[in-house]
Amino acid sequence: MNYQIPITQTKNPHWTKELVERGEFGAVISDHMFVSNYENGKWINPKVVPYENLSLNPATLALHYGQSVFEGMKAFKMQDGSVSIFRIEKHLDRFNKSLDRMCMPTIPADLFHAALLAFVKTDLNWVPEGDGHSLYIRPFVFASEARFGVKIADEYMFIIFAGPVGPYYGSPLKIKVETHFARATRGGAGFAKCAGNYGASFFPTKLAKEEGFDQILWTDGRENKYIEESGTMNVMFIINGQLITPSTSDSILDGITRDSILSLTNEMDMPVEIKKISVDDLEKALKANQVSEAFGTGTAAVVAPIESISINGHNYILPAIDENAFMLRAKKKLMHIRTGAEADKFSWNTIVE
Repeated sequence: MNYQIPITQTKNPHWTKELVERGEFGAVISDHMFVSNYENGKWINPKVVPYENLSLNPATLALHYGQSVFEGMKAFKMQDGSVSIFRIEKHLDRFNKSLDRMCMPTIPADLFHAALLAFVKTDLNWVPEGDGHSLYIRPFVFASEARFGVKIADEYMFIIFAGPVGPYYGSPLKIKVETHFARATRGGAGFAKCAGNYGASFFPTKLAKEEGFDQILWTDGRENKYIEESGTMNVMFIINGQLITPSTSDSILDGITRDSILSLTNEMDMPVEIKKISVDDLEKALKANQVSEAFGTGTAAVVAPIESISINGHNYILPAIDENAFMLRAKKKLMHIRTGAEADKFSWNTIVE
């Protein structure tokens, strides 16, 4: 279907250069949003409108039974002044897998593309310039039907809003391997970007922060034996000169940044092994000083260096990071592709005309 999306411009824009350049993650939201409703088995009335509050019935099903799924994407200012949206197809694939897992209607590819392009084009002036800065885009779907009986909803809202952001983490992270609380278990919804996964992680993360850590390194929910992911990110290690990262599963999020960095390893001459990583094997490598780098990857953080890992009360300090570190070279290469400084060999960028 060729979606024609009407756009209603705000009469009260709050754009300022200072807001766009502010860089505080999640604090500023741009002037417009995209909205579409799902009724009678189809998405209807797609439109871009001024950003505003929603009016919800207290019996809205998402508020009670958790049918809420989101994505995190970014748009970048290119060197030639144009704007690109990064990896639309990959994000849509993950979005729809999450929606399907939560018994929610998926988004047609042509609607997703049309919605993103219409929305970002409307708020082009909100895309910041500068290294580490981007327009963070938040598509999400929630059950909007008003009933208080436990059921799969029949009505939903699809919304996209965005805001200019800078770096997510300001300094290297101190993390703790979590072997008591579980983020997700096999057979569950750990691979889905659904709201409940994040709400359930707050308490153990809060406890870890009270102990002086920045984030948790989650282990599997069955044996607490294998490394899975870290907080808002996938995790990677350089061990004996090889990039090692846990294989994805139904309890690990299939990260877009993770996939992008793995795609760059061939031309960066970095050998890769994707496998299950046990806590014991990681600790042995740390004790033997075989771990030269550890870092998280995610849309928000891009690359987040890890400076220390605590395992069962013992704190292991990682080597100091220098400019030749793989994580920094990969981050730089990824940014060059996103901004047009290097050729987009993978066709990851969608230019907003």
